[in-house]
Amino acid sequence: MLQLFAASAPGLEPLLIQELRGLELKPASSSPPFTFREEQYETGGVEFEGSLKDLYRANLHLRTASRILVRIGFFEATRFPELRRKAANLPWEQYLSPGMPISLRVACHASRLYHQRAVAERVVGAIGDRLGQTLCLSKFDEDASDSFPQLIFVRIQNNQCTISVDSSGALLHRRGYRLATAKAPLRETLAAAMLLAARWDGVSPLIDPFCGSGTIPIEAALFARQIPPGSRRTFTFMNWSGFDKSLCETVNTAYSDLMKRVMPRIIGSDRDAGAIQAARANAERAGVSDAIEFLWQAVSSMEPLTGPGWVITNPPYGKRLSSRKDMRNLYAQFGKTLRSKCPGWKVVMLCDSIQLAGATGLKFEEAIPTVNGGLKVKILVGHVD
Repeated sequence: MLQLFAASAPGLEPLLIQELRGLELKPASSSPPFTFREEQYETGGVEFEGSLKDLYRANLHLRTASRILVRIGFFEATRFPELRRKAANLPWEQYLSPGMPISLRVACHASRLYHQRAVAERVVGAIGDRLGQTLCLSKFDEDASDSFPQLIFVRIQNNQCTISVDSSGALLHRRGYRLATAKAPLRETLAAAMLLAARWDGVSPLIDPFCGSGTIPIEAALFARQIPPGSRRTFTFMNWSGFDKSLCETVNTAYSDLMKRVMPRIIGSDRDAGAIQAARANAERAGVSDAIEFLWQAVSSMEPLTGPGWVITNPPYGKRLSSRKDMRNLYAQFGKTLRSKCPGWKVVMLCDSIQLAGATGLKFEEAIPTVNGGLKVKILVGHVD
């Protein structure tokens, strides 16, 4: 069995655990339990174990993970010769094709080996010793469109060295459908986390009145049809010598029959005409344009729907409006509109301010802290009276 680690944005680990269990993948006992208690958000991911097929499944199907790592080595190292010798014993040939460039990320804490560059040099030397070749080092550019080097993580904590290889390549929020963007785009993994936090059933109506470039409605449509979020992209593991193409294709197409299921009503609206244009283009690329209604309108123009259902949205905050007064007025109008047109509905929104959330007059029972674009935010889960 492979020792695996699914990385996520801080705070999303309980939702990631829920996903892993849904795939019948067992999180390690040291991973935080499924709870929304703030003190549990410490790991930035979840350890689990699985087969090669499970590795493929995790990359293809996890909606909230940012990358999947394979732990290939764990050993004590207090001297550089020891580090190089033990690192050279790892099965690098399973993960590195001849001539494939590599990129290292090193972190050292409370250890005798604390110089990150020196540690990186020894690990590169160890890989060269094992493979009998000179390695090509390359910078890992998160914004590159393709051709990622093999990313390797080295962490030394209390003299214990953990070496991992990345199996994903581009971060997993890059589904392959979002080319057109609006202001302050929401990462797909965070949009998916909001859907999971909402406990949306995939059948009831869903509205996003601040849809921007359409990320939440598109992720909702993918979720309702159970389309794997990674089905339209490539992964670094596809370059490994042990890559099983037929097995991967089997994993990718296992749920294709669900494409014909009856879809719930999903509506995305925004007062920015350019955002709606971008949202429609992204939905077309995602293959779900037939499942979403995009409307050019302000939140106050929402029409009441037969419900109950869910309102899941990412309203403007931070620097996205000109003044605090503008924000309070917008949030107050948002809450007023929901009470008027969506009574009894559930509501989930992303917000950076409890004061702004309070301006809506809505009741929120849960708050999941995380980050969005480097800004501390909370996923607020509540209902409309």
